[in-house]
Amino acid sequence: MASCLRSRVWAGMMSGLLGNGHSLFLALHVYMNATANDTPDNATPATAESSATPPAGAARGQRTNRGRRPQRPAGERPAGPTPSRQHPVLDQLATLYPALFGEVLKPLKRGIFQDLLEAHPEAIDKDGLKAALALHTRSTRYLTVVASGQQRHNLAGEPVEDLTPEQVHHALIEVFRRRASRGREDLRPKLRQRILQAFEASGLSREEYAERVQGRDDEVNQLTQDALAEASLRAAREVALLRAFEASGQTIEAFADMYGMPVHEARRTL
Repeated sequence: MASCLRSRVWAGMMSGLLGNGHSLFLALHVYMNATANDTPDNATPATAESSATPPAGAARGQRTNRGRRPQRPAGERPAGPTPSRQHPVLDQLATLYPALFGEVLKPLKRGIFQDLLEAHPEAIDKDGLKAALALHTRSTRYLTVVASGQQRHNLAGEPVEDLTPEQVHHALIEVFRRRASRGREDLRPKLRQRILQAFEASGLSREEYAERVQGRDDEVNQLTQDALAEASLRAAREVALLRAFEASGQTIEAFADMYGMPVHEARRTL
């Protein structure tokens, strides 16, 4: 009877710049239609997938753990030791200079190796420091900070010199290359926008920037050219918008309302 009852229980279990007059209106029309293309496409959020496959051994009853010590749930297992940095000298530098080597990194000034040796001749091993700085400056965390275009800092945490456009550009490319190798998302639109921003921050002409950051990777060179072309088109549209605003005689708020623009965007552009 009990066997029969158990059997029953088991049985139930993703353009261009134009002149005045009506030509100016056409320029505005082009601007308003093209504005939406200035913002890079948002990445499509990944869809969480849940597996319907039962855990291995679930259909075999409770014999799997027979004779074994029951395991603790994952949340109750004692945490292992926190992973250390790859080189012990980096831990030492993070303690001595948390503003440079701590949780938030800063680009380092040229000659920082010699500065550190002179500041700590007995405490820091020369060969260990050389190896530690090599690891540090090649890390993705450090390259990400360089790609942001921040200034280089000295041991006192003071900004002392600018990064070159080439250094910022090369760091950008390397960071995005590493990110692309870890996922399936097409990061080229985002990289193009970051190159555009780096170009605008450089203060160089389009030709000067392209010449200085030119590399051997044809795909990267083309992506850079696309970003520079987009920057030129954006500048032309902004000039057309400015001309239309000056001809309108309106306040910025009224002009923005007239053309359906956010006021903060109109203020930034005009």
